[in-house]
Amino acid sequence: MSLLRHAQRHIENIGRYAHLNAFVNTADADSIHARVATAVNSSPTSNVDPRSPHGRLIAIKDNICTADTPTMAASRILKKFNSPYDATVVRQLREAGATVVGKTNMDEFGMGSHNIHSHFGRTKFEHKGEDRSAGGSSGGSAVAVATGQCWAALGTDTGGSVRLPAAYTGTIGFKPSYGLLSRWGVIAYANSLDTVGILGNDVESVEGLFDVTNKYDHQDPTSLDPSTRLRLPTEGPTPSKPLRIGVPIDYNISTLDPTVRKAWLRSLRHLQQRGHSLHKVQLPATQHALSAYYVLAPAEASSNLAKYDGIRYGSRAEGKDGTADSVLFAKTRGEGFGPEVQRRILLGAFSLSAQAMDNYFIQAQKVRRLVQQDFDRVFATPNPLLTSQAKVKAEGVDVLLCPTAPTLAPRLSEIQVQKPLDAYMNDVFTVPASLAGLPAISVPAQGDNAVDTEGSETAGMQLIGQYGDDKLVLALARQLLNAAKAG
Repeated sequence: MSLLRHAQRHIENIGRYAHLNAFVNTADADSIHARVATAVNSSPTSNVDPRSPHGRLIAIKDNICTADTPTMAASRILKKFNSPYDATVVRQLREAGATVVGKTNMDEFGMGSHNIHSHFGRTKFEHKGEDRSAGGSSGGSAVAVATGQCWAALGTDTGGSVRLPAAYTGTIGFKPSYGLLSRWGVIAYANSLDTVGILGNDVESVEGLFDVTNKYDHQDPTSLDPSTRLRLPTEGPTPSKPLRIGVPIDYNISTLDPTVRKAWLRSLRHLQQRGHSLHKVQLPATQHALSAYYVLAPAEASSNLAKYDGIRYGSRAEGKDGTADSVLFAKTRGEGFGPEVQRRILLGAFSLSAQAMDNYFIQAQKVRRLVQQDFDRVFATPNPLLTSQAKVKAEGVDVLLCPTAPTLAPRLSEIQVQKPLDAYMNDVFTVPASLAGLPAISVPAQGDNAVDTEGSETAGMQLIGQYGDDKLVLALARQLLNAAKAG
């Protein structure tokens, strides 16, 4: 199928699935056709490269700046914001010939697990005639990919915001190693955790976008500099050779959904049949990772969102703002931020207060270090960011395999009665890799004997690698998917 036909099919699907609310705005159909035609004419080819974004339609999460469409982070306080520039990752994709089809819905400022905390209304995913959670906060990007409204999409992953939606929608969600993809032009939630992620229907498209965007950016202070990138592995274990697959027993919790557990076992069996060996590992700090995350991330968020006061940034509330008993921007922030954002700002401000700093924020930072040390202890290859580490450990593992989420995508009706803490628990398996800055990918896996059966339940399986082993994680994900298809 030609690229123009691909584009036309995506445009038709945008109209067909508009009720899912995956997009907050889209480009004009005529302009999309014109841009794709220009890309095709600039580099005509008879074969469509399954990895290249050239001539493809890419969706962008609403917290990643684009110069030609508004960027609002799904928040009322940014309803009038138009970025004067493209984010670095968007510019890189445009230069590679990609066409931005629109901005996708999300949890406001990236804060949520079900894409229900959006100024533009919730995004949903339909499965077996039921309205299910699309996952958050990149749920709009995941649904757009799953329903064929675009070829691939960019999201952001702070504690699992790309991987969780991928698990719920049966797509592939990849969080690269922290610092590889530029964050310049990405509206910040938690700077030390935010990572631009990629969603696609196959590993080829995800890897193609990763190759285009995996470059140093001097504008981003968190971008990994060229000298440090030279320390990343250029050669190492490959899926063509037997790998040591780690099975973290700490993830085998009592509340794990039976379908998810079956999918985990089937995935491990597939890898074992390909010649890889399975090894039990322990990550004891994992049980404290979620608590640490929900101290650290809100703390950074409360600082990052302090600038949205309607004076320097953001839109102001109508009428008089502020009284003798309140600050100048109290009404603006009260109306501009949704309840989940307000909750996390308050939680973060408390964690950073003089009375709570030592007992909460400092302790959470210590837990984060323990989580990182747990991963470094079980992996065979040393962390390239720690030059003092020992050589390769023969008893270590190359990659970890565990579920992405403890349950399948819940029904939206169930989410309505959930408490905030229940929603936070969805991130229990994704947060550890985020705290350690490691590459992780979620791939769909069957929980029964069905293979590619429409309507069958799929669970997300998560592959986690050592820092810098992004290519290994992607290659093993491809092998796992191929093995599952082969039965």
